[in-house]
Amino acid sequence: MFTGIVAAVGKITHITPLGTQADAGLRLTIDAGGLAMDDVGLGDSIALNGACMTVVEKTADGFIIDISRESLNCTAGLDALSEVNLEKALTLAERLGGHLVSGHVDGLGTVEKFEAVGESWELVIEAPRSLAKYLAYKGSVVVNGVSLTVNRVTDLESGCQFSINLIPHTIEVTTLKHLHRGAKVNLEIDLIARYVERMLSATAI
Repeated sequence: MFTGIVAAVGKITHITPLGTQADAGLRLTIDAGGLAMDDVGLGDSIALNGACMTVVEKTADGFIIDISRESLNCTAGLDALSEVNLEKALTLAERLGGHLVSGHVDGLGTVEKFEAVGESWELVIEAPRSLAKYLAYKGSVVVNGVSLTVNRVTDLESGCQFSINLIPHTIEVTTLKHLHRGAKVNLEIDLIARYVERMLSATAI
């Protein structure tokens, strides 16, 4: 489990195919940036842009993970030499600064607007129909591993558009500063919304 509070911005520095087949995954070498690695061991979980990954090797300045082709097909930003938001798995001794996050990407959104509004930034994302029902005014959503609050939701035939206000601190300490219209982002819906939908839709046994 995670909180959606980014601990550091790292960088994918090296990409190696895990095979020659078209469906082969990738081995990613990550420079951990300011993420403390002294308490990280092999097999531990670290979220990259909101996707939970397993540490298979530690390096002098970071760590290495293996990512399957299936995971690559379901996420954005993990197949190129680029910056990534990093967060270590939550422990029971830590504050829950964001909200409960599983690190499982539910789908991809598309940035429709990313513009400065006063001292802050407005981020508008279009979510697919499969996720639209889980997004609500003042509800929580994870965008590229960052826990955020939804300010507005507009339903569309194809899904919905939702708006988020990003304060300067969030822009400064995450990779969201690099977003632009048309960019794909990893989305994870709120766990509570997921369970409520299941309880309301399940057929009585």
